[in-house]
Amino acid sequence: MNQPALFLPLIPLLPFLGFLLNGLIGRRLPKALVSTIALLFPLLSFGIVARDAFLYWSGAITFPIIETNAPAWITAGPIHIDFTFALDQLTLVMLLIITGVGFLIHIYSVGYMAHEEGYWRFFAYLNLFLFFMLVLVLAENVLLMFVGWEGVGLVSYLLIGFYLNRDSAATAGRKAFVVNRIGDFGFLLGIFLFLAHFGSLSFHTISGALANSTEQGGILTAIALCLVVGACGKSAQIPLYIWLPDAMEGPTPVSALIHAATMVTAGVYMISRTHFLFDRSPFALAVIAIIGAATAFFAATVGLVQTDIKRVLAYSTISQLGYMFLGCGVAAYSASVFHLVTHAFFKALLFLAAGSVIHGMSDQQDMRKMGGLRKQMPVTFWTMTAGVFAIAGFFPFAGFFSKDAILYEAFQAGSLGKLLYAVGLFTAFLTSFYMFRLWYLTFFGESRSDNHEHHAHESPWSMLTPLVILAILSVCGGWIGIERFGGFLAPVIGPVADPAALPGGKALDITLSVVAVVVAALGWFLAHTLYSKGTEKAEKLAASMPALHTILVKKYGIDELYAAVIVAPLTLFARYILGWVGEGAIIRGSAWLLAGIATLCGELLRRWQSGNIRSYSAWIAAGAAVFLIFAACTYFGTAGLAIHFNWMGQ
Repeated sequence: MNQPALFLPLIPLLPFLGFLLNGLIGRRLPKALVSTIALLFPLLSFGIVARDAFLYWSGAITFPIIETNAPAWITAGPIHIDFTFALDQLTLVMLLIITGVGFLIHIYSVGYMAHEEGYWRFFAYLNLFLFFMLVLVLAENVLLMFVGWEGVGLVSYLLIGFYLNRDSAATAGRKAFVVNRIGDFGFLLGIFLFLAHFGSLSFHTISGALANSTEQGGILTAIALCLVVGACGKSAQIPLYIWLPDAMEGPTPVSALIHAATMVTAGVYMISRTHFLFDRSPFALAVIAIIGAATAFFAATVGLVQTDIKRVLAYSTISQLGYMFLGCGVAAYSASVFHLVTHAFFKALLFLAAGSVIHGMSDQQDMRKMGGLRKQMPVTFWTMTAGVFAIAGFFPFAGFFSKDAILYEAFQAGSLGKLLYAVGLFTAFLTSFYMFRLWYLTFFGESRSDNHEHHAHESPWSMLTPLVILAILSVCGGWIGIERFGGFLAPVIGPVADPAALPGGKALDITLSVVAVVVAALGWFLAHTLYSKGTEKAEKLAASMPALHTILVKKYGIDELYAAVIVAPLTLFARYILGWVGEGAIIRGSAWLLAGIATLCGELLRRWQSGNIRSYSAWIAAGAAVFLIFAACTYFGTAGLAIHFNWMGQ
């Protein structure tokens, strides 16, 4: 059957064209035209993806589809790597999230960034980010994925440090860049091991080779652990999570797009895409599950005491990514991707709603100086309420279905799985508590703002429209259910577990779901008790446990520990060893030595330049004499040798 054209290369190229136009001439264009360019090309990409999705669901095309855009992109001996895009069920889900949610955030940004300097630069960066993210998920081989992987890291650095006049933003951008390079080093090692072991970087070639093999552990575990290092860097998991909270220095739409809905989920996507490798390494899966559960719990505890509204959501993002890692670690890839999708809806909503609050409060981000905003900002309040209930895991909001699926799969994964389930369940309680704490501190009670002359106001509809759409998705985005969603992804990442066929049957599934909702309700009840009528009770509770409260406020001192154990020694090494010995002695010393030799030669040659014609004539005569003597010696010496060898021959 002849399949219709899918225009896969156009999906990333259209946003790239928007980047080129705004990046090259946007400075000279009016804001309305910059906005039109920035919105038009992502919308066209979304249109192509939606069309391809319709063609698949109508039966006009079948997956997987592989399009080679540049044969022999890289050739080195027996190694041939093509510039190839692939489209299957998993890729389609990611494309819909990136282009759909990404377009909504672009719309929101038009209102949020309306009065910011560098308006054209901001939208150029957003379009460039979409280009690299789309390349990452469309890539059919590991190397092309790495191109997109590095690209989103670059644009993340540019957007985190967008406010050029803020030292904190520049520092945060550098921190994100350096920490991600540590993870990327592990990813690179994994790429080299892929080549060494399989002789190919194609996902389909490698999965086919493993399908015809019984190989387990060994080199496969080594490759998997290298990829885990890369995933921990990009998806902000222990021990490489430290860059994400500081990344909140960038504009709020950046937090929604890059650090909630798309880029930080790249590690989860990469693990799901290479599941055929991780399935052969139980040890690597256990490592992923433990990292995910530990990160989810750790970040949730820090989120309990944060006062910056964006920082609460940042640690919440790290925690929710931990749930996704937990799902991958128990081989529940469909549940993990399902949570990735619902998280894109409610976390993008929460960040954008927080941005609406910040906009209405004249850039105030401290929740201790908010309160009573539900009346002044009703649309923001109700949409954010949908996001809070979704992330807390209340039925029938989207987060309930996806988080419940991960916890159920963890419970069924043996004794270690039950321990991880308990950690995940307690983390769900913490999540509900700190999100309702944010809800009460921001929208209820009396205003605690220092600026009494300023009155909070609702945001423009260019910002509110995406909030309404995302709120609807946060409510009903999970209604498809893990069974249907898992069935859709089954050809790529395997079938989803059937509760009826597992120990406990459907009754256990329902019981665990009820337990999860009860735990979420307990978190809401505790937050209501402590914050619904002011902060006095919470302050008394904190005062009764000063040591624990201080530890949480200081975020366990991890940043200080890294600074003392890693950053300070490296700084000293760079300053004194590389600086004094490398730069001072070797580089500068070599320059001084060469300069001294050149100066000495110049002094010697300068003494010949006397300006005296008789002196020059004498030197010429002396040179001619030396040349004649050399020629004569050469002639008579050659003749003498010829006579000698002739005599010897006789």
